[in-house]
Amino acid sequence: MTHIKVPKDRVGAIIGPKGRVKQIIEEKSTASLDIDSEEGTVEIIPGDDPVGAMKAEDVINAIARGFNPDKTFAMFDDDMLMLEVIDLSKQTGTQKELLRLKGRIIGKGGKTREITERLIGVKMSVYGKTVSVIGNPEQNQIARTAIEMLMEGANHGSVYSYLEKKRQELLQSQLDYY
Repeated sequence: MTHIKVPKDRVGAIIGPKGRVKQIIEEKSTASLDIDSEEGTVEIIPGDDPVGAMKAEDVINAIARGFNPDKTFAMFDDDMLMLEVIDLSKQTGTQKELLRLKGRIIGKGGKTREITERLIGVKMSVYGKTVSVIGNPEQNQIARTAIEMLMEGANHGSVYSYLEKKRQELLQSQLDYY
């Protein structure tokens, strides 16, 4: 059994309209979910598939970190997809600094986040004091490096160049694979 603490404002997203999201998670994982919306906790009771329960944990954590539930379900079908959470509060001392960092990572009108998602093939969510990424390990590492570059003050153009270069490397490694 696993207990996950989730922000209370994300409990509704985990349940979903008419319980749809909870139902999908239970079906795909074979686990049962016991959700306490007052406390903001989710208990995962493993079913026939212990790996499914572990994937359910990742999916619930991703939704808790601000992802649209529909963007998380692919983690059930692709063993290589994983959630990576980067805590921004370790880099910032004040709320104002945190907001500035989040703004740099999202970019004007969401441009930086959108470019990162498109070039590297990841999904990103900036929520609370965290930035979360769903991708395969190589994609997540590239996204993490780009986020760290932004956190350290690199200009956006340099980060976009880095992402373009890494995209070419990813495409080349896929071609070499086949």
